Amino acid sequence: MVLLIILAAVALFAIVGTVVLVVRDGRGLIPLEKSDRPWTAGNLPSLPYSQIRF
Repeated sequence: MVLLIILAAVALFAIVGTVVLVVRDGRGLIPLEKSDRPWTAGNLPSLPYSQIRF
C-alpha cells in the first residue's frame, strides 16, 4: 500500500514537472526565421559576436 502511494506521488511530481517545463519553454513556439540572409564582409559577421547563436 505504501509503495502505491510513493509511486503515485512520484508520477504526480513527474507530470507537474513536465507541465512546468513546457510552459516555461514557451509552449513549443518556434521563433520565425528571417527571410533575408545576413550579410558578410569577408570573415566579419553581420551581427555582433555577442548576438550570434550557434
